[in-house]
Amino acid sequence: MIAAADGRATIQGRSVALGHPADRALLRELRTGADAILVGAATMAAERYATLLDPDQRALRAARGDVEHPLIATISRRLDLSTEIPVLDEPGVEVVVFTESDAAPPRVGGHLTVHRFAPGGLTLLGVLEALGARGVRGVACEGGPRLLGRLVGEGGLDDLLLTIAPLLAAGVAPSVLEGPALAAPARLTLRELHRADDHVFLHYGAAR
Repeated sequence: MIAAADGRATIQGRSVALGHPADRALLRELRTGADAILVGAATMAAERYATLLDPDQRALRAARGDVEHPLIATISRRLDLSTEIPVLDEPGVEVVVFTESDAAPPRVGGHLTVHRFAPGGLTLLGVLEALGARGVRGVACEGGPRLLGRLVGEGGLDDLLLTIAPLLAAGVAPSVLEGPALAAPARLTLRELHRADDHVFLHYGAAR
């Protein structure tokens, strides 16, 4: 996740203005090592997900025997996934939509499959279990803030990598974590701290 110094996770609805080349490189390296990327459907649409990895990163995955692209797992309870998300039409990228709807999936140019839960039964721990049944072991959650809030609330967070951008945004943009207040704050342990120019990179582990 990335946020301005005042905690705002987006500027004008997107996170791109908060970024730094080192943050982009970190994101791509995390994707390179992950079996799956967990991301909310609204975040995919707002950030216009496309071209998850550069050619050298895809080659690295292939050289170690992995598929070139990590699987994308997204949540759409009503299966109203936007078809304007570029990655949905990219060859070689598998997208799994987790839903409670019995509606037909949208028609896209890429590889889209649907995993259905009973109404009221979709949880993020259930999603992680379903991914584990597919052989997924490492999941990089890229938000957005509501999805991350639910993941923390269900006890599914192992590590938090948080980039702080040297900006003050104010306004009503979401924070890194959104949703109902947690029953008790989730404690974190600082594992690493790095800096690139005026951006700060924090690696926290979940304290259990």
